Amino acid sequence: MVKKRSVFDINFEPEDDEEFPAGNQPLLEAKSFNVQDQPSHGREPTFARRGPMASAISETADATAERASAEAAIRAENDALAHEHVRLKKLGLITDLIQTSDVLMTKLTRDRSANADPDLEELKESIKSVGLSNPIRVEQTVAGFELIQGYRRLTAFRQLAEETGDPRYTRIPAAMVPRGEPLVTLYRKMVDENLIRKDLSFGEMAQLALAYAKDEGVSSGDAVTTLYASALKQKRTYIRQFARVLEALDGTVRHPEAIPRALGLDLYKMIEAEPDRSASIICALTDLPDRDADQEMQLLRVSLAAPKKPRRQIPPKSVSKTSLRLSRPEGEARVTASDGKIELRLNRDFSAVSRSRLQEGIEALLASLDKDS
Repeated sequence: MVKKRSVFDINFEPEDDEEFPAGNQPLLEAKSFNVQDQPSHGREPTFARRGPMASAISETADATAERASAEAAIRAENDALAHEHVRLKKLGLITDLIQTSDVLMTKLTRDRSANADPDLEELKESIKSVGLSNPIRVEQTVAGFELIQGYRRLTAFRQLAEETGDPRYTRIPAAMVPRGEPLVTLYRKMVDENLIRKDLSFGEMAQLALAYAKDEGVSSGDAVTTLYASALKQKRTYIRQFARVLEALDGTVRHPEAIPRALGLDLYKMIEAEPDRSASIICALTDLPDRDADQEMQLLRVSLAAPKKPRRQIPPKSVSKTSLRLSRPEGEARVTASDGKIELRLNRDFSAVSRSRLQEGIEALLASLDKDS
């Protein structure tokens, strides 16, 4: 007798909140499970399963796509940051702390006199108290940094480092300007910043214009027009006149910053009227090599005095007078005669006498006087 085996169905019922493992697919079809080809009591849904290799490939592709997307986003962000960096650098808004010893001053002629600056001590005290609020501007070069703006600020930091020994003053905040800007643009940046300073003298501005004219091979007048385009017309006129004075004196003026406006304009008028007098002023300046600013100004004022010319000998005029009184039908006539003058007073309207008769009478008078003499 053959023993009959029991037949039963195996059904897998996934819970509603159960998540499928990676690589499995959602329910695709219904499949019956039975034993020994016995009909099942019902058809239940099941899952289409994937092999481990297919799952790994799928996961790798997803990870690669995600990484490529992240790298593209990073590149886009870097490009945006680079463009923003360039934009800010062109505006001079990129700042950094740089060594003061790395800053050179060879590219531009400074518009500040190299003589002692009485206001520098005040600037140094301000830096010690509150720091530097306005960074200098430099152009990065192979040799370091070329100073564009901030001569007094850099000088103050260097002096503070030497006087105090504080390493904080060996580095100075600096804004970077783009490399390769035209020379005239760099000069204009320096000039426009200093135009707002009230203590920058006409002599210093004129000296800078002459240096720029020499570098660029242009006239001093054109240099003033280019550099000081932002200045008022009257101010540019004064700078041109000071430049003309310094040019005529051939670089012998050591303290151009000390020349007052009135003195500079008087020198300009004198040189324009008498160009030959420049040579005597140059000789006087050269003969006093150790002069200070006050001595130089005094020498320039003395040079304005016109050279004394010998007076022409004029014979003294006679101060004696001759007076006469004559009786006339119109009344008494009074006559006064002196050196070069005859005066006749009579109660008569001489303007009523015709011009010809008046001329005849005067000629007859003079002829009669010559005859008597």
